[in-house]
Amino acid sequence: MLEIKTFPLGVLQTNCYVLHSQQEALVMDPGGDPQRIVDYLRDNGLSLAMILNTHLHFDHIQGNAALAESSGAKIFAPEEDRFLLDTEVGGGGFMDFPETPGFDFEDLKEGKQELLGHECTVLSTPGHTPGSLSFYFPDLKAVFVGDLLFQRAVGRTDFPGGSMEVLKKSAREKIFTLPGDTVIYSGHGPQSTVMDEKQNNPFFQNSSFM
Repeated sequence: MLEIKTFPLGVLQTNCYVLHSQQEALVMDPGGDPQRIVDYLRDNGLSLAMILNTHLHFDHIQGNAALAESSGAKIFAPEEDRFLLDTEVGGGGFMDFPETPGFDFEDLKEGKQELLGHECTVLSTPGHTPGSLSFYFPDLKAVFVGDLLFQRAVGRTDFPGGSMEVLKKSAREKIFTLPGDTVIYSGHGPQSTVMDEKQNNPFFQNSSFM
C-alpha cells in the first residue's frame, strides 16, 4: 500500500504530495524549496522515481529543478502548459514572487499508468490551465487534482488559458464520476471527497449528476 505525505511548500503553501512504498517514491507539485522533501526521502531510505506536475503554474513547480538535480528523477508534466513557462504565472517574477528555475520535462498524456506498482489513471482536466492533469489511484481511493477543485471552491480561471466553463466540465465528467468516497487531494487547503463536493460545492449546485 502506498503512503501519502503532504508538505505545504513555497510562498503560497502549495500542497506537495509524496507517495511512497517501502523503497520508491514519487513527488507531485514541489512548489517551493524541496529540502524538506529531500530530507524525508533520505530519512526513510526512499529513492525518488519521478516528479509529477498537475500543471505548470509557478507555485507548483518552483522546486522541480532542485529536486531533479538532487535525485536524478525525471519530471513529467502536460505539454499543453509549456507556454506558461514564458509567462509570469509560470515563470514567476510578478508581485515579488520568486522566478522559476529552469527545468526539462517529459510530456504526460491521459491514460492508465503503473506508478510505484499501483494503477493510476491520468485524467485530462483542463480549465484552471489548458493542460491540467489529475491523478486517480483506485487502490488508494484518492485523486490528486491540482488546482481544479478545492474544498467547496474551484481554481482560478482568469490566468492565461483558463476557462470556467471548461473547468466545470472537467470536474463533472472526470472527477464527479469517480466513486463518492474517493478522497480529493487539492493543490491548496484541506482534503475533501467526491460526494461532498458534488453535494456541497457552491459552483455546482445547479448541476445534475448521474
